[in-house]
Amino acid sequence: MQRELSALSGFRSSDKTLGETPKKQSRPIHRAIVLMLVATGLLSLHATRLVELQLVQGKQNRERAENNRVRLVPMPANRGHIVDRKGKLLAANNLARSVYLWPKEQTPEEWKVTADKLSPLVKIPAKEILQKIKQVNPLSYRPVRLKQGMPPEVFVPLAEQVGQMPGVEVRPEASRYYPEGTVAAHVLGYIGEATGEDLKAHPEYPMGMIVGQMGIEASSNKEIAGVWGDRLIEVNAQNQELRLIGQTPPKPGEAVQLTIDLSMQKTAEKALGNRRGAVVAMDVKTGAVLVLASHPTFDPNLFTRKITKDEWATLQDLENPFLNRAMQGYPPGSTFKIVTSVAGMESGKFSPDSILGTSSYITVGGIDFNEHSGSYGDIGFREALAFSSNTFFYQVGISTGPEEIAKWGHLLGIGKDTDLKLLGLSGGDHGQMPTPAEKEKIYKEPWYAGDTVTMSIGQGLVLVTPLEAAVMVSSIANGGYRVKPHLLTAMTGTVETQRVHTGMKPSTIKVIKEGLIAVVAEGTGRGLNDGSIPLTAGKTGTSEIIGQQDHSLYVAFGPADKPEIAIAVVVENGGFGSVAAAPIAKEVFQTYFGKVKQPVNPQ
Repeated sequence: MQRELSALSGFRSSDKTLGETPKKQSRPIHRAIVLMLVATGLLSLHATRLVELQLVQGKQNRERAENNRVRLVPMPANRGHIVDRKGKLLAANNLARSVYLWPKEQTPEEWKVTADKLSPLVKIPAKEILQKIKQVNPLSYRPVRLKQGMPPEVFVPLAEQVGQMPGVEVRPEASRYYPEGTVAAHVLGYIGEATGEDLKAHPEYPMGMIVGQMGIEASSNKEIAGVWGDRLIEVNAQNQELRLIGQTPPKPGEAVQLTIDLSMQKTAEKALGNRRGAVVAMDVKTGAVLVLASHPTFDPNLFTRKITKDEWATLQDLENPFLNRAMQGYPPGSTFKIVTSVAGMESGKFSPDSILGTSSYITVGGIDFNEHSGSYGDIGFREALAFSSNTFFYQVGISTGPEEIAKWGHLLGIGKDTDLKLLGLSGGDHGQMPTPAEKEKIYKEPWYAGDTVTMSIGQGLVLVTPLEAAVMVSSIANGGYRVKPHLLTAMTGTVETQRVHTGMKPSTIKVIKEGLIAVVAEGTGRGLNDGSIPLTAGKTGTSEIIGQQDHSLYVAFGPADKPEIAIAVVVENGGFGSVAAAPIAKEVFQTYFGKVKQPVNPQ
């Protein structure tokens, strides 16, 4: 009985346990049902949205997917302006139009078709268009600029057809221009599209980057160029912008102010006319260059677009319009007598009061070296400079020696002592004054006594650039300091342009100043003493060129009593310095001093 009860009891216990098990399992089942309902709801929402996208909006979305493109459009930065010392524009920007092509939106085969279509429209050979496209990574999202600065007769018909050429777009952007044309071209330089070498040297440059190729445009390119930006946009098949996704705005370039005085520069170039030569004017105290003119010249506007074959052929003229003659060496002729005077007195061989007898010629080494015209009798440095006596300076040069003359020539700024790097202009050269040792080393020839004679009057192996000549005469005008010529106003008064004391004695400077004033007051430069400008000081020069007419030279400073500017002029094959070069300096002085006075007859 007990076993039965026990068995029954066990059965009930088991039954109870079995009865409780479903209650514990009901919660997971409920959760599963809820999750299934939620999942079903979410799937229904997605299905509904899918139906809407595929069926209701399917056609519209397919068209958008097929026709729209996302493009990373470069935004060229405007190049900074270049202005003169008074803020007048020398280089600025105009609104122009350019044509671009996105290589990634076409296959190489389609490139050829597009190039053939574009060629007659943009006046560029199809082969050249393909070369431009192939210069970039075919996977790049950036476009290639095929042509910039298009005139209306080009971009108007092109704009009408770009919708039929996928990936081609006409876009407005800034274009460089030079409002004064050829004025100061050798200073400003010109621009051009970055070459393959430029792009390798500067990976940050985008395709089509415009960079300076010469002059200030090149040396100050980092400041002037600015930083290009980008626009991420969505466009349709007709290249119409649908929406802006994001952008990085470009940073415009900085303006660069030059020490050049536009009015004086224009006067110098007009006075020089079509003659080969150069004009330099500078502040005698700071070395700031006010005028740096050279002729023949060129128009930098030609390089803001693709230059034609005829234009390029003209620029390859034998007269070399790219040559900056203001920084090329010329035999200085009698203007060099300033250096010989300084060397003679500073060497101790002569004093400011020394008197020498002159004659119609002197004989050295069996060769006669002539005077200009007869004899000036017994004269000192003042009269020798005023009347440019050759025989006086032959004697000074022989007694002083070529080494001493070269030494003081360098101290006054001739040769590498004038740092051309400060100007930021390429293609310049230095003058030369070989000593006997240097002549043997360079020319493999011995030094003759006649070399010293010709050196003393600026002939023979002596060469001086117009820039150096202006530095030389400045050192007399400012009381004995060699200035450092520069073109950026930001450099004026800085440590790098600080002038250097030459060591000339005040007595030396005084007598040379008196001689140079006498040149204008009563000597070979009397044409500048007509009352139209304050009294100035100067020195004419005529350098002999074998087989050609003589070069004409003039160096000057003014006003005579309180010098402010120095001028150097060279006219190739111009004849006497008083005839060709001095009148040009006079016109520059007139512009500097302001309104030209009516000439009067000096008493």
